[in-house]
Formats: sequence, C-alpha cells, structure tokens
Amino acid sequence: MKELTEKVLQFRNERNWSQFHNPKDLAISLSLEASELLENFQWKTSEEAIEERMSDIKDELADVFIYSILLSNELGIDPKEAM
Repeated sequence: MKELTEKVLQFRNERNWSQFHNPKDLAISLSLEASELLENFQWKTSEEAIEERMSDIKDELADVFIYSILLSNELGIDPKEAM
C-alpha cells in the first residue's frame, strides 16, 4: 500500500496538484468519481454494463481508488488499518 501511495503522490506532485487537495475537495472529488462509476450502470443490467462498459468501469474505479488514497494520506489515515 505504501508503494502505491507513493506512486499516486508522485503523479500528483509532478503536476503541482497538491494545492487543490484539501480534505473537503478530495472528498467531493471522490464522490464525483463514484457517481461517474455508477453512471456506467445506469439503465443497464449489471451484465450489460460489464459487457459494454468494462473499460470505463475500470477507469472510474481507478479514480475512486486514487482519490481514496489521496484523502487517506491527507488525513493521516492508514488505509490498511482503516479497512
């Protein structure tokens, strides 16, 4: 988990995005990305969504994970311990 967190932070820092990453905005972004994940399933059965939108589902799920890591880091929460 530590290695993954370091990679996410490096990606963020290379783009100078840390200035925007306060807990409130990270929580908002996490919620927005979760909504984008849900959008892939809207008006479809689970099977249809998986068959038709798997690539988009993977992308949005990755975004949810990334924002979860960033928020955990910002709040000093160890994700493994929290789970």
